[in-house]
Amino acid sequence: MKYLRHLITHYPLSCLAIAAIWYLCLFLDVHVHVGHVRAVDKWTHTTMYLGTGLVMWWEYLRQHKKVNRRRVTLLIWLAPIAMGGLLEILQAYCTGGRRSGEWLDFAANSVGSTLAFIIGILVANYCATNKKDAS
Repeated sequence: MKYLRHLITHYPLSCLAIAAIWYLCLFLDVHVHVGHVRAVDKWTHTTMYLGTGLVMWWEYLRQHKKVNRRRVTLLIWLAPIAMGGLLEILQAYCTGGRRSGEWLDFAANSVGSTLAFIIGILVANYCATNKKDAS
């Protein structure tokens, strides 16, 4: 319970983004059609996970002076990918047919998380280099 309170107080936007993903994926029946855009739902999945990952990085870098590579790898990269997989399984088996779990959605979630992780590592390295140069 203490850890959950820590997450909510120190990472409120990340928690909000994750809650939004759970709500959108399990409770809304969304069908988006955008003209000539192919695979718009896959782009949506990628964007949701990219945005969430970037918010997680931003809040993490605000809270920590030094990046713990193992922690960010687990929490900012692998945990969202696992969450995406779990959500796809839940969509397939627990939504009464309103939603369907798809492997390509899981792949799109993973791409978004991976892009966010790479961008976050690059930004963290850039910030660390600039801090060393400033001293």
